[in-house]
Amino acid sequence: MMNTVNSHLREWLNTGLGFFYPNVCQICQIGCATEREGYVCAECWKQVRFIRSPFCDRCGLPFQGDLTTKFECTNCRELELHFSSARSAVVAKTVVLEVIHRFKYSHALWFENFLADLLIREAAPALRSQHWDALVPVPLHPKKFREREFNQAEILARRLGAATNISVDTSLLQRVVPTLTQTFLSREQRASNMTNAFAAAAGSAVGKKFIIVDDVFTTGATTSACAKALRAAGAMEVAVWTVARGL
Repeated sequence: MMNTVNSHLREWLNTGLGFFYPNVCQICQIGCATEREGYVCAECWKQVRFIRSPFCDRCGLPFQGDLTTKFECTNCRELELHFSSARSAVVAKTVVLEVIHRFKYSHALWFENFLADLLIREAAPALRSQHWDALVPVPLHPKKFREREFNQAEILARRLGAATNISVDTSLLQRVVPTLTQTFLSREQRASNMTNAFAAAAGSAVGKKFIIVDDVFTTGATTSACAKALRAAGAMEVAVWTVARGL
């Protein structure tokens, strides 16, 4: 039912946007861009920086220079992370960061195609060659969901699931604590903020492998807390894919 509502909302927004800004990039307001392109033009696309090797084997943080051995960054060495690995499609800067903020906080749902395309381009080829039981979007607390009316992680997970034929499970993991926004918190505060924030029913994940999906990975506090809950419920392995990686 909620997916139908979101679909109708996107249609309504796209219709209104097309009336006022027909095929105009919603970043620069100059270039030509359609709904299919997520209303981001070719020139703005040039600002997107895809993450390529070398990067941290644990959290996907890109590293400048040449490496001949496996690399684990300082962030991973100092934090107890409960996922096996995390990867992100692009760096969370310039156009990407603006789109994510507007998509999430300003109901700019017409950017869905742009963000989903970034994630699918990088994650789908990797996931198709592996076996995973389900994609698990980072859940919102019910109070936050009522305020926002949609979960950006679920939207992205469903697009990735459709591209990879991996099922999406939105019932397995619950956010049980209405946490503060992580945006202005330090690394230590982020980890503390997410302590016991998520839960999964005991035994509900026994022997299964999951991919947690979210929009942005910064320190990994949120996705690690999700992974911890899934591992406590019996998951054999938990990895992470996000659209963007904060530096």
